[in-house]
Amino acid sequence: MKTMNKTLLATAIALASTQTMAAGFQLNSQSATGIGRAFAGDAVIADNASVLARNPAAMALFDAPAFSGGLTYADVSIDIKDVSFFGGVSDLGGIDDAGSGKVIPNIFYIHPLNDKVAVGFGAFSNFGTGTDSSSLIKADTALAPYDLIGNTEVTTVNFNASVSYRINEHLSLGAGLDMIYGEGSLDRYMGATPLVDVEADGIGFGGIVGATYEINENHRFGLSYRFSPDMGVEGDINTMTPTMVGTTPTFVATNFDELEVPLADIFQFAGFHQLTNKFALHYTAQWTQWSNFHQITAKDGTGVVLGFPDADPIAVGDVALKEYKWKDSWFLSLGGTYNLNDKWTLRAGYAYDQGVVDEISSISIPDSDRQWFTGGIGYNLTPKSTIDFGIAYVMGEEVDLVEQSAVVGPVNATTESGAIYYSLQFSHQF
Repeated sequence: MKTMNKTLLATAIALASTQTMAAGFQLNSQSATGIGRAFAGDAVIADNASVLARNPAAMALFDAPAFSGGLTYADVSIDIKDVSFFGGVSDLGGIDDAGSGKVIPNIFYIHPLNDKVAVGFGAFSNFGTGTDSSSLIKADTALAPYDLIGNTEVTTVNFNASVSYRINEHLSLGAGLDMIYGEGSLDRYMGATPLVDVEADGIGFGGIVGATYEINENHRFGLSYRFSPDMGVEGDINTMTPTMVGTTPTFVATNFDELEVPLADIFQFAGFHQLTNKFALHYTAQWTQWSNFHQITAKDGTGVVLGFPDADPIAVGDVALKEYKWKDSWFLSLGGTYNLNDKWTLRAGYAYDQGVVDEISSISIPDSDRQWFTGGIGYNLTPKSTIDFGIAYVMGEEVDLVEQSAVVGPVNATTESGAIYYSLQFSHQF
């Protein structure tokens, strides 16, 4: 029996795993106020409890319990054009609706225990996506890069518990524990044969530390570092790999117990400056360690040859599936807040979001540098209750790429990705 085609297996499973990384979209969606100002200053402004998602030390800025909760709808747009292979001889055309929308809830609560210590709890999401490129393959398509095209749905939730401690009137420190739950499904078909069929979920644990420094009540700085885990994703992780037994074509059906997915650490620095009674300027520099996402590992695999019931199972073991060569990236934002009167607050912001894909591009992970144009408005229902709305238009660049398919060889395509975020939030200080 010939050695099974591990390249096809690696490509298919790796695609399943990388979609857990939100297909190039890091979901900056933790609050409507943050979206309205392009997340500028979000690690230190502390105008509501959602600051917990960015910097636990900023809880020290609260002198009363605070609640915040909201919903964000991310309308993700992914265009895939001019998909061709065999030197352009075969052309699959393109689609303009490969992305799908996501509703992303968030909830936060901060409780000062005394004038030194505060605790907080939050649930939010950092990653999530839904993509479907399966319509590129028509019913009469004779040959296609089946290993690169299909449907994916992924959802993640970050549960956080944090504590802060005020050292003195200027310096506060904080730390928190993250429990990240993720679930997803993926399929890749070659005709009626499922090359990949995945239903999986998993839990990982990470943490965050932070600090704030207050020059005075009008000027302060914040920084934080989030330690992300290597997620172990378990479930039904099945693949079909073409092989030959003598002169008979068949498939090796392989099952893996677990996929190990390394997540990226995140560092950010933020500043806030109340320049006048009505206007404040704020900014953020966020660094994400995407270079940590170097490969996906499938663990404890076992394969069987279809059509040969007497054949011994194949022990696949652990397989380093694919190298990505992603690079670390920066998210830089500048925003402003204007207090129109006692009832209304206006926000606006701009951000430059650096893409993570470096030497290796992918049809299923369309990525590029992006620009964020954002705005928001807040209304004070009462002196202690506020409702906020934020909107962000995310504009990506058009990218020409070449990706290797184990079925047809080099595949050329042009991709463009972007999104519109709509967010609504209610906040209350007790």
